[in-house]
Amino acid sequence: MPATDLPESPNSTGDADAPAEQLPVLPLPDGVIFPDMVVTVTMQSTEAQQILASLPDGPTRGRLLLVPRIDGVFAGIGVIATVEDQDRLPDGSPTVTLRAHGRAKVGAGVVGATTGLWVAADPIDETATSTELTQLAVTYRAAATSLLDRVGGRRMVGALPSVDEPAALADSIAYWPDLDIEQRLELLETVDVADRLRLATDWVKDALAEIEIRDKIQRDVSEDLESTQREAILRRQMAAIRSELGESDGDVVAEFRAKLQALTDGEGGEQGGAAVPVTTLEAIEKEIGRLERTGNESMEANWIRTWLDTVFDLPWRERSQERLDLHEARAILDADHTGLDEVKERLVEHLAVRKLRTERNIVEDAGHRRGGAILALVGPPGVGKTSLGESVARALGRNFVRLALGGIRDEAEIRGHRRTYVGARPGRLVAALTEAGSMNPVILLDEIDKVSGGWQGDPSAALLEVLDPAQNHSFRDHYLEFELDLSDVVFIATANVLDTIPGPLLDRLELITLDGYTEAEKTDIARDHLLPRLVRRNGLEPDEVIVTDDALAGIAARYTREAGVRRLERQLDKVIRKTATRIASAQLDRVAAGATSPEPADLGDTEAAEPIVITDDDLADLLGKPIPSEEVADRIDRPGIATGLAVTGAGGDVLFVETALVDGEGEPTLTGQLGDVMKESAAIVGSLVNTKSEALGFEMPEGKRFHIHFPAGAVPKDGPSAGVTMTTALTSLLTGRQVRDDVAMTGEVTLQGRVLPIGGVKQKVLAAHRAGLTTVLLPVANGQDLDDIPDEVRDAMTIELVGDVDRLLELALEPAAA
Repeated sequence: MPATDLPESPNSTGDADAPAEQLPVLPLPDGVIFPDMVVTVTMQSTEAQQILASLPDGPTRGRLLLVPRIDGVFAGIGVIATVEDQDRLPDGSPTVTLRAHGRAKVGAGVVGATTGLWVAADPIDETATSTELTQLAVTYRAAATSLLDRVGGRRMVGALPSVDEPAALADSIAYWPDLDIEQRLELLETVDVADRLRLATDWVKDALAEIEIRDKIQRDVSEDLESTQREAILRRQMAAIRSELGESDGDVVAEFRAKLQALTDGEGGEQGGAAVPVTTLEAIEKEIGRLERTGNESMEANWIRTWLDTVFDLPWRERSQERLDLHEARAILDADHTGLDEVKERLVEHLAVRKLRTERNIVEDAGHRRGGAILALVGPPGVGKTSLGESVARALGRNFVRLALGGIRDEAEIRGHRRTYVGARPGRLVAALTEAGSMNPVILLDEIDKVSGGWQGDPSAALLEVLDPAQNHSFRDHYLEFELDLSDVVFIATANVLDTIPGPLLDRLELITLDGYTEAEKTDIARDHLLPRLVRRNGLEPDEVIVTDDALAGIAARYTREAGVRRLERQLDKVIRKTATRIASAQLDRVAAGATSPEPADLGDTEAAEPIVITDDDLADLLGKPIPSEEVADRIDRPGIATGLAVTGAGGDVLFVETALVDGEGEPTLTGQLGDVMKESAAIVGSLVNTKSEALGFEMPEGKRFHIHFPAGAVPKDGPSAGVTMTTALTSLLTGRQVRDDVAMTGEVTLQGRVLPIGGVKQKVLAAHRAGLTTVLLPVANGQDLDDIPDEVRDAMTIELVGDVDRLLELALEPAAA
C-alpha cells in the first residue's frame, strides 16, 4: 500500500509537545490492539516478515506502529508497540510478542531506514483529567462491576479498582468478548477520553439489558417446564385415585369405542340411513388407538379427543325423508312467496327429476353424481333470496342451514385447519352439517359474491370442489383428513351481482335472476306476507288493525324506491307501531276512566272496540313526507342531457348523462367515477358522432372537445349499456334538439352505428316505470326479453326496439325546429 493512501483521522489530536516519530507500520488484518495489551502475533505474510527484519537490533528490537487494516482500509489511529520476544512455530513461521504502549495518529508516509512502510506516528496524550472524566469513570466502573457480577467475572471485578487512569478504564471494555471488530475499531479511533467512556458505558448497559432479557426468558421457560411437570404428576396421581375407585380413564376410550361400534352396527339398519364409509371407520379406529396409547396428561390426547368428538357429532346416520309430492311443494312455495314463477318452476323441475330417479332406482356412477346443478339466486337486496332458500328446504322436507360467506378471506374457513395448528377446527361446511342434524340438508351459501382472497388463500377456489357435482362426493376437510360425501346436499347460492364472482366458480352455478318487484307485486307481498307477520310482531291481533290496499300501494309508490321490499317492510312496521301505540294509549285511558267511575269498565271486553283502519290519507300523518322524487322532466330541460338505464347492486336505476362543449382539443373529458368499459364506450361514441355529423346537419366545432358527465360521481359506474345514451346526449348538444323527457334508453353502439344487446332488461324497464317514464328504447336483439316484463308494466309503457343509431335518434330527439 503506498504511503499516500494512509488515512487522516479527523477526530484525533496529536500532542503538540511530543514530536512525531517515524515508525514502520505492521498492519493488523484480523483484530484491534489497545494500549497496555501484550499479544503474540504470527508473522505469516511477506510484508510482516520484512517489517520484522527491518527493526533495529537491541533489547526491545525497536518500536513499530500497529494499525488495523479492515477490508484493505487502514485505520486513522494506531498503537505504538515494542517487540518483547521472538519465536517460531513448528511450521517455521516467526512469531513475536508485542507490548502496546499508547495511541498515535497515523501521519503521512515517509522514507524509512529500512524496507517496508514507514509513517510519521504522532503520539496522543491521554493523561488529562477533569471532574467530568472522574464522574464518567465512576459511572462506567459501577456498570462494568454489575455486568461482571452477572456473568461471574469476579477476578475482573477485583482488578477494576486498580485502574486509575480514565483512558485505561475506558479501554478495559475491549476485553469484553461480545464486541465485534467494528466496535473495537470505533473504540480505538475515539480519541477523546470522555467520549470513549460514554461509548463504553453504553455498551456495558446494552450487554446488561441483553443478559436481563435472556435470564427472564430462561426463568419463564423453567417456570413453564415446572408447571408442566407438576401437572403431569398430578394427573398420574389422579389416574391412580380413579383406578382405585374403579373410575379409570379407560372409560373415555371405551365410550369412543362404543360410539364407533354403533356406527359400524348401524350400517343399512334404519330407513333413510346410509352406510358410514369404511375409510372413515378406519380413521376413527386409528385415532382411538392413538388415544389409548397416549398419556392423558399429554396435550396430544386433548387434540385427539376433540377430533373424535367432532367426528361423532356429525349426523352420519341421519337423512331427511325427502318430500317428492310436486303439488305440495309448489303449494308451499306459493304460500311463502308471491311471484318468482321462474324460480318455483326450476325447483319443481329439480323435485321431478329426483322423484323419477328415486322411483326408478337409477344407480349413480362416479362420473354422474346425483347432486345436479347448483342453483344461484341473483338479484338486488330485499327480493327474498335468503327466505326463498328456507322455503326450498320446507318444500323438499329437508333441514335448512344458512352459511354466510360475506367477507370470508381464509381458505381454511371452507376446508378447515390442518390438525398440526394450535386451535385447529373443521371448516364451515362440516359445522353446517352438524348444525343441520342430517347429511342431506339444504345449505344456503349466502352472499357468494362477497368472498375475497387474502394472504391465507382464496376461499372461492375451495368452493369450486364443493359446488362441482362431479367432485363434491369426495370433499376432503383438512381437519377431518378423510373424504366427506356432499353429493346429497342441496346447495343454493345467493348473490347481488355477478361481476365479483370468479369465472370458474360462476361456471358451476345455474343462475336464476330475481329482478325485483312491481308496485302491484309489492302491494300483494305487503298484504299477504309482511302485514300479518308485523301485526304479530308488534303484539296486535289481526282484527285490531286494517291496512287498506290503497294504503299499501301508496307506501310502495311514494315511500319506497327499491327493487326489493326491505324498506317497504320498515315503513309498514312504522305504521303498525304507531297503531299499536294508539291502541295501548286507549287502554290506559279506559283504565283511568274505570278507576274513577262508580262502575268500572270491563277491560277484557274488546269485542265492542272497532278496528283501526289505515287508508292512503293517513300515510302523511304516520310516515311523514314521502321520498322526494326528482321528475325526469326537470332534468331534461335543455339540449345535451339524456336519460339512460343501468343495473346496480340494488337493482335497476335511472342514469342521467350530461354533455357540454369546452375549450381545447383531444379526447372527451369523462367525469363520474367510470370504469374502463364506459371509458372505451365514450371514445367509440365520440368517433361515431363525428362520422354522423354531416348526415345530421351539423359541423363539429373547431377548438372544442366534449365533456361527458355522469352525476352521482361517488357511485362507481361501469358496463356496456350507456353507449346509446351518450350518443343521444352528444347529438342533442350539437343539433340543439332536446331529448324527449318521457324516454329512457339502454344499449351499446358500434363504430358503424349498430345498437348491440345488453342484459338486465327487466330490472331496467322496472326502474323506468318507477321513475314515471312512459317510453323505453331497447336494442332489437333484446326483443326476446320482453316476455320477462310483467304484463301491467308492458301495458303501461311503450317499448320501442331499435337496431341502429338513426332510428334511435329519430325516436329519442324532439323534432327539429321548422
